[in-house]
Amino acid sequence: MSDMIRLSGIRATGFHGVFENERENGQEFVVDVVLHTDTAPAAHTDDLAHTVDYAAVAADVVALIAGEPVNLIETLADRIARRVGARDFVIAVEVTVHKPQADLGLAGGAHADDVSVTIYRERAAGG
Repeated sequence: MSDMIRLSGIRATGFHGVFENERENGQEFVVDVVLHTDTAPAAHTDDLAHTVDYAAVAADVVALIAGEPVNLIETLADRIARRVGARDFVIAVEVTVHKPQADLGLAGGAHADDVSVTIYRERAAGG
């Protein structure tokens, strides 16, 4: 079992999607990240050097949301998981990418409140 550091509701504008209007106009994406780690060393030393710097994780997430566009939020979630999961002290990471203004192409203005994808990645043994 591992401890968890949770960042909820990281928001930034991105230009991800398969539709032209999504690529041109952009929209807000919201990301939740759960970092599986061992917080004991940091708790005992009260030193940021012994834990995951969640401000740096948030900056990584914002950079990826605002960065190179992708078609699928699955791809964006994977990119975030790979970047964040490579940080020191991270054992595993869970990433949820929300696309609350997703264009579903539904007739009559029907819509969903949110579309999201959640992925979970563990660090490879020895990594």
